[in-house]
Amino acid sequence: MQSNLRLLTLLINLGLVHAHMAAWHRGMYCLNGTTPGVDNENASEAVRPVYQLPKSEWWSTSFSCALPSCDEFPPAPGDFIELPAGGSFTVEIAGNRGQTSLSYGGKYIANDLADDYSESPNCITSPNYHTQNKTTAAGTVFAISYQASECDIKQVTAENLVVFTVKYHTPWNRLTSYNVPAALPACPDDGCHCVWGWVPNHCGQPNMYMHPYKCKVIGATSS
Repeated sequence: MQSNLRLLTLLINLGLVHAHMAAWHRGMYCLNGTTPGVDNENASEAVRPVYQLPKSEWWSTSFSCALPSCDEFPPAPGDFIELPAGGSFTVEIAGNRGQTSLSYGGKYIANDLADDYSESPNCITSPNYHTQNKTTAAGTVFAISYQASECDIKQVTAENLVVFTVKYHTPWNRLTSYNVPAALPACPDDGCHCVWGWVPNHCGQPNMYMHPYKCKVIGATSS
């Protein structure tokens, strides 16, 4: 009985039960959580949804996953999502850093659901994909802002963000790859800012999700 309780506690702490989702990568803000000087392998601030807020608040909240805000916890120097022009890049979609290869040596990596798995007409809640099955998953996007990554992330606005890749029928698999347009222009020398976005179609609360990253285009042929 005690061993079962310990297992349940571990699963809850790792966000394996009814967790929200984020795209995990070393190039993300608040990868380590939002406690100064602490590398939290069980960090989950990035999965906080934006819910029932006016734009004036949800825009800043998207970059402020918890207090103190995510924008105060950038990725380590040199850590970017590399965007190979004409190629693809991969992130890990999960409800907690502990469910990815970025923590605990990958010991608690979450298993993918089968492509034909369904709980229709009910919603899948573990993981919390806000969908009944893969075919109705809303899809996720990455957008890029050419505001240099050395600048204050608050200079990133809806007006200077451009969606450059869409992955239909996601979130679903932990390892998710996105295509990069061959003509995507080069970033400033210090890189760009990117944002992952997801607005579920239905199933549960009408949440939306955004999270910031530092990124750079590799092998760009245009500027």
